[in-house]
Amino acid sequence: MGNRLSKIYTRTGDDGTTGLGDGSRISKDSIRVDAMGDVDELNSVIGLILTEPIPGNLEVLLTKIQHDLFNLGGEICIPGYVILQQARIDDLEQAIDTLNDDLKPLKEFILPGGTKAAAFCHLARTVCRRAERKLIQLHRNEKVTEISLQYLNRLSDLLFVLCRVFNKEAGISDVLWKNEPA
Repeated sequence: MGNRLSKIYTRTGDDGTTGLGDGSRISKDSIRVDAMGDVDELNSVIGLILTEPIPGNLEVLLTKIQHDLFNLGGEICIPGYVILQQARIDDLEQAIDTLNDDLKPLKEFILPGGTKAAAFCHLARTVCRRAERKLIQLHRNEKVTEISLQYLNRLSDLLFVLCRVFNKEAGISDVLWKNEPA
């Protein structure tokens, strides 16, 4: 593969527009660009999780998810482009089921916290939910794939389970919400 980004600045965005993968230009404050940004931010937060010591199998899982998110960004950046497939949602569901089987059932809501990896994972979960909301908003105006919408929904569920797994692996309890009057 040759140099794809040999020049980092192009000055083409100085007018407040950005180029999409199909060559068209849109405003940098469009819903589509917001959705791309949220997916990119989510990928970055997952990168933060990967800086922490986590089990190797979960590192592999999160790295694959980063590639999926880059592909999802490509789908958003190129209207009509499809790369994510149902098999990736099936993989997320299988990971959720497998990981959740080893956790104690929840009887209370949990607060973000515990280990640094779990806290980063909670952050990733909230960014994932925002990205999902933005993609739904885009879907109201322009068609995006159902797989993309489902992927983000399942991913946020997986990230919640991973928060609990990271705490369990470190021997730290989840931070339980206490419903006490102030």
